[in-house]
Amino acid sequence: MWYLKLRMYILIAVLFGIIYMVMTVVGVSIGITNFYFYLALSLGMMFIQYLIGPKIVEWSMRVKYVEKNQYPQLHQMVEELSKKAGIPKPKVGIAQIALPNAFAFGRGVSDGRVCVTEGIMKLLDENELRAVLGHEISHLKNRDVLTIMLLSVIPMILYRIAWNLLFFGGGRRRNNEGANIALIGMAALIFYFITNLLVLYASRIREYFADRGSILLGNKPAWLASGLYKLVYGSAIMDKESLKEAEGLKAFFANDPSRAMEEIKELKQLDLDRSGTIDSYELERIQAKSLNLNFGDRLLEVLSTHPNMLKRIKQLSKYEV
Repeated sequence: MWYLKLRMYILIAVLFGIIYMVMTVVGVSIGITNFYFYLALSLGMMFIQYLIGPKIVEWSMRVKYVEKNQYPQLHQMVEELSKKAGIPKPKVGIAQIALPNAFAFGRGVSDGRVCVTEGIMKLLDENELRAVLGHEISHLKNRDVLTIMLLSVIPMILYRIAWNLLFFGGGRRRNNEGANIALIGMAALIFYFITNLLVLYASRIREYFADRGSILLGNKPAWLASGLYKLVYGSAIMDKESLKEAEGLKAFFANDPSRAMEEIKELKQLDLDRSGTIDSYELERIQAKSLNLNFGDRLLEVLSTHPNMLKRIKQLSKYEV
């Protein structure tokens, strides 16, 4: 998986290079040429996101932290998996939403939080839940939660720059200066779309890492494949309002709920015995198959926070023994 790590490091360098370049050009255009101004502004925005990010997730997902005596089995799973991962036991929470899923967040390994929704507790069996929790704990171990949280600030900064320059910058200057500001604003808007795609790509890479991490924690690939299959099914039968409720934070989830309707059609072909699960035999069968994704599938993946689910389960089949 070294090549995935290399891609992530290159992406981080490119994203920070883009934001520094755009902020430098904007600063020069309004007469600010001090290097330390751009550095302080960038770091300040990152620090604010670092401070308030976890609280935003808690408020948005209506997270309630629970004690061991309330959910003993859930706590035991998290405790065992985090011990195997070599990280402190994260706080355990229940998100009071019906959408079945799980997610991890926090400022770092020592501040980790692992949460499951009310919906997932009714849907997965013990092995499937353990595998999904292993996926989330691997996110904490890999420290990619903080990385994605910080990287996601970059498109937001570029969007704000573009908005201010295009709609408020031109009126303050005349002739050539106004045209230059509008041109910089358009460039910032273009870079907003580019960096947003790069952040989405980074998000997809980290999902493969976390899947592999769950297997390294002792979970069978079929458990995770079956758990993901059920999460897709659970999302596909949810009403639109429930899906919209979690739209802004879907990057944190184990799968992308907004793509569930398309994915469940693809995944049904893997469930050979129509049992509603994916077992080791069914996972082995996909290993021998070649995936033929059409242009629409590939485009949807580029615009998604998560890999195409067929590709993801195909990768899991390579770990099956």
